[in-house]
Amino acid sequence: MNNNAVTNTNFYQAKESATRIELNTSTGKQVWHVWNQHAKRPLILLHGGSGSWTHWVRNVLALSQERSVWAIDLPGFGDSQVPPHAKDVDDIFTSVSESIQELHQLQSVDVMGFSFGGLLASYIAAHHPHVIQQLVLVGVPGLGLNINRLVIKSINTEMTQQERFEVHQNNLLVLMIHSAQNIDQETLQIQDDNVLRDRLKKRRIAKTEVLRELQKQWTCPVHAIWGENDAYYKGMLEIVSERLKDCNLKSNTIIKHAGHWVQYESANEFNEVVNRCLG
Repeated sequence: MNNNAVTNTNFYQAKESATRIELNTSTGKQVWHVWNQHAKRPLILLHGGSGSWTHWVRNVLALSQERSVWAIDLPGFGDSQVPPHAKDVDDIFTSVSESIQELHQLQSVDVMGFSFGGLLASYIAAHHPHVIQQLVLVGVPGLGLNINRLVIKSINTEMTQQERFEVHQNNLLVLMIHSAQNIDQETLQIQDDNVLRDRLKKRRIAKTEVLRELQKQWTCPVHAIWGENDAYYKGMLEIVSERLKDCNLKSNTIIKHAGHWVQYESANEFNEVVNRCLG
């Protein structure tokens, strides 16, 4: 395993130590998992596409040592309901923003978004700037740079679990994970559970350069974190900071030997970077 991988924190430890909250909203049920709920300085975690709170399974315990950590299953993913007619991030970000405000009594909070979740956080920062105190973007799309053509395999309901796991192994290496040694049975199970519950499949905005306009409306400090071998940005990370020149970018960190799912593959280093960025 990568030296940065967390070996003493697994899915079961993270899940068992969380408080599950089901929030009824105008667009359906939202499910949140919370650690160290009553601590100060809440941190909101927004997962990536075809994911759930488990995209943060190797981070939540470390990040919740001195603050509360709130990880949502975004609408249409995981255990949260999909809002009627929702197709992409622009259909769900207002509902998530309203829930954050309800749960945290209208105070501004730190928000960290991974990939699709980073795009969603970017919409909140632009349209509801009072919600976010500090913004952390992890492997965020929408910068008009993801020109690498990534070909993945499909799954279908007739496949056995083993057949699905073989597809996930391939797709994780294409999209998410840099090194095959960082994919184990738990990784494949997490991926399987998440992909099978993805009901917001027609997403297109991530392939645009929408962040180049959204960032002009951000008012909060911004931190960006990337895996050195992020498949979406291979050979282009050196110009990412230029694409974020119109926001208050406080730090731009590239973590070596990690892919797109950097917080999973290089968890220890990632956790240290986040704690350093957020103070």
